[in-house]
Amino acid sequence: MNVLVVSCNHHKAGVQLRERLAFSNSELLNNAYSQWREIHPGSELVVLSTCNRVEIYAADEREDDGISFDDITRFISQFHNVPSDEFMHSVLAHSGTAAVEHLFEVTCSIDSMVLGEPQIVNQVKEAYRVAQENEACGPLTNVLFQHALKVSAQVRTETGLADGRVSIASVAVGDFGKSIFSRFDNKTVLVIGAGEMAEETLTYLQSEGVKRIVVANRNRERAERLAAQFKGDAVDFATLDEWLAKADVIVSTTGASQTLITKERFAAARARSQRHPVFILDLAAPRDFDPAAGTVDDNVFLYDLDALEETCRRNRAAREAEVEKARVIITAQTRIFMQEIYHRATGPVIHRLRKHWTDISRSELDRLYRKLPTLESAQRQAIEATIQRIVNKLLHPPLEALKDEAKEGTPEGLLHAIRRLFFFRLE
Repeated sequence: MNVLVVSCNHHKAGVQLRERLAFSNSELLNNAYSQWREIHPGSELVVLSTCNRVEIYAADEREDDGISFDDITRFISQFHNVPSDEFMHSVLAHSGTAAVEHLFEVTCSIDSMVLGEPQIVNQVKEAYRVAQENEACGPLTNVLFQHALKVSAQVRTETGLADGRVSIASVAVGDFGKSIFSRFDNKTVLVIGAGEMAEETLTYLQSEGVKRIVVANRNRERAERLAAQFKGDAVDFATLDEWLAKADVIVSTTGASQTLITKERFAAARARSQRHPVFILDLAAPRDFDPAAGTVDDNVFLYDLDALEETCRRNRAAREAEVEKARVIITAQTRIFMQEIYHRATGPVIHRLRKHWTDISRSELDRLYRKLPTLESAQRQAIEATIQRIVNKLLHPPLEALKDEAKEGTPEGLLHAIRRLFFFRLE
């Protein structure tokens, strides 16, 4: 089992690289599976491509001429038309046990920026489903991904890894927003800016029932793109003050170099409103809103990154205490999985090895009988029984060692040694 993990940091260059290597839509992904099958018809493939990661899980049951690290990097390079030396510095490669453990960690959200995030499980499920639709899965990837989803369910059940919101957006909506509004389906949400934080926050707000969304951004095209994603409306940035007066929830993420909404500007907007409760999430760094804007009247509830991050920090610390429990489960399940895989792998090896020696014995016995045609039936039976005992005694030590190693989950070395010692190739 080989796996290639393309992991990029979240700085600007990392995001750009990840976007260049991503399989960002179904047409692109289906095309990738089609090309992979043409190049590597005997292998299995699952592509996990999200906003935070691009991972290729490639498997091959063939002992020789299987999929290699170079095969995978060459495929990514050629498919995306990106020279491999431009992304090799961001590549983490695993195989065998390490690859299995990595997928389990990913599915359990141990490997995520946000520990315990629930989205990753659905992303893994979807990646596996698409691979099945494209007939890219096989015995190894089927059992691997099914086991990974079971491990994830066990970790969620037996640990507190998913307890407590730890992302800025989830804390903003779930902890602070719900303390102000009992419902969101009748609220108007104004989003100022169109970046990743705005998108993430809208995802949580929409899950709480928000229907009316307007997006204001200096770049109208980006505003329209974000609004369309959440079935909202893009508005002219020049109308911002009008919407400051109308909105029930304001999410600001522009990251402008200077304060965008001063206390005086916001006070003027509030004067044109009915001074209804307004929940403001200033998620920009530096701030978009003057902190004094939160004191304009008693129905203004302004939260900035500092206020949100403290709650995130406490929740994150509580989750980190559960990480070790999750790792114990993952380690144990990785061991169980590898034992099952190796047990399945050694069965055919044992069968073929016995058949190989039996065929040699049969061939030599036939040669002996041709030289000694007068042997009686009882004599032949005695000779054959003796030969069978010799074969069994010779095979017993290597086969027992192979079975024992399979129970421990580490028989690769013995499999190769048996091939070399007994001079035959397992097809």
